[in-house]
Amino acid sequence: MNDALQRRASLEPGAPEIAFAAFLRLVACLCLFFGVLYWIRLIGYYPGDLFRFDLMPVHWQIAASTLAVLFPFAAAGLWMLASWGPVIWFLCAAGEISMYAGFPQYFGYRPTVVAVHAAVAVIYCAFRVFIHLSKRKAVAP
Repeated sequence: MNDALQRRASLEPGAPEIAFAAFLRLVACLCLFFGVLYWIRLIGYYPGDLFRFDLMPVHWQIAASTLAVLFPFAAAGLWMLASWGPVIWFLCAAGEISMYAGFPQYFGYRPTVVAVHAAVAVIYCAFRVFIHLSKRKAVAP
């Protein structure tokens, strides 16, 4: 009976897993927000020059249309806690970091977006390492 209780307790998520799930869902909300912002640009609702698809340069058309599709897809994966959610978020983050930090002459320099993606990546890695170490410690005799 004691073994069955220990196995059941080991299958239930602990505080780090619950915090990690909350973090992923917060990132999902941010991804959905970013995706909506890209769709606003694409349909021309946002006032300003070059904020309509047919008026954008080709590099903006490619980047905006790709990220408008990938960000909501990443949001869905992160919200469902699917294993592919962080992968799609990583593609979006790498795309935006390369846009704003790698090609500022084309897309402008937005250090806030780069910093947010870097912070999310660091927090994600910290959570994964902490959860791995806590599970390893729990399994070790």
